Amino acid sequence: MTQVTGVKWTEKLGIPSSIAWGYLGILIFMMGDGLEIGWLSPWLIDQGFTVQQTSLLFSAYGVTVAVSSWLSGVLVEALGTKRTMWLGVLFYILGTIGFLSCGLPNLNIWWMVPFYALRGLGYPLFAYSFLVWIAYRADQERLGTAVGWFWFVFTGGLNVLGAYYSVVAIKLFGHYTTLWSSIFWVVLGAIIALIVNKDKLEPNQGSSAKEKLYELIKGVTIVKEEPKVLLGGIVRVINTTAQFAFPVFLPTYLAGHGIPTSTWLAIWGTIFTSNILFNLFFGYIGDKIGWRNTIMYFGGIGCGVTTLAIYYFPEWFNGNIWIVGLVAILWGGLLAGYVPLSALVPSLVKEDKGAAMSVLNLGAGLPVFVGPAIVGLLIGSIGNVGVIWVLAILYFVSAILTKFITLPEETK
Repeated sequence: MTQVTGVKWTEKLGIPSSIAWGYLGILIFMMGDGLEIGWLSPWLIDQGFTVQQTSLLFSAYGVTVAVSSWLSGVLVEALGTKRTMWLGVLFYILGTIGFLSCGLPNLNIWWMVPFYALRGLGYPLFAYSFLVWIAYRADQERLGTAVGWFWFVFTGGLNVLGAYYSVVAIKLFGHYTTLWSSIFWVVLGAIIALIVNKDKLEPNQGSSAKEKLYELIKGVTIVKEEPKVLLGGIVRVINTTAQFAFPVFLPTYLAGHGIPTSTWLAIWGTIFTSNILFNLFFGYIGDKIGWRNTIMYFGGIGCGVTTLAIYYFPEWFNGNIWIVGLVAILWGGLLAGYVPLSALVPSLVKEDKGAAMSVLNLGAGLPVFVGPAIVGLLIGSIGNVGVIWVLAILYFVSAILTKFITLPEETK
């Protein structure tokens, strides 16, 4: 493996200097990838699509995101980071071109679904492969800070810059051309992360096809060899399950307490502004007080308590928007308490960090299904309050599970 020395001042921030340019590349790539998140579904409905059709589109996308998330780590071990990340760029471009040229102009859902699903293979292979790169390059004592910066640029590009860019681009170019422009930003991000960034993380030289297949299988067998990796994957699923469950039922619930959906959307955007800032904070805190402690107390217990508050405060305070907004922003900040998972899980193993990260990355992709599924399956029988308690209890369970994710030196 080759490591190139980069800009030294980045080390003071906790960013490995050898791959500092990669962080900027991730930010720009994810801005392009996430520019349609906030408006594609309602825009398609305005074009004549049904809610069921848009649900099908995003469900297919979610499937490939989950699969690609799992593959990202093991493909890094088999192919190297840059090849895996270029593969993600290729899938994204091909999927976007097919979606925009074959499906969208004719509003043909049967062309749109497979191409949008192909597009979903892109960002996990690109972004999560870089997360494996960080696990190999960052100093152990500052790994939490390094992954905190990763989630800062990842979320900042996906949920913040992408949204702000769309506001301007749609006014200037319209929805369709704005979607095409995503390719420009994705390619620019790739150039910065993979060409301007000179560092390399190569697979083992001389690996045979059989050995490369073994690396892929490692993504499954690692959970048997090191069960704590599986625990980490489960905790990662719980981490963002509520994030994908809340939008399904909370806007309607809050509207019943005098908080309109437009106001909730403003709160939702502010939540993730808070989240990206706390990604850095909890990455640093994790390095100081321990990764497990940060996840357990701030992530698990903190999110569990604030999840309940998001439900009960509108009742107790008569829909006071400032109080509800404050507790929602606090929940978004505490959600970043799980950031040290990206440092803890790969540190459980010495050699197969890519396989360990594959399990964690799969945990990042699965909440796209798990969150809405919990709402769909349970809300009819236990109502809003029951769903909230299920989500809160899951957070408390994650704190308990994290207690058992001990590093090798901690068990001696």
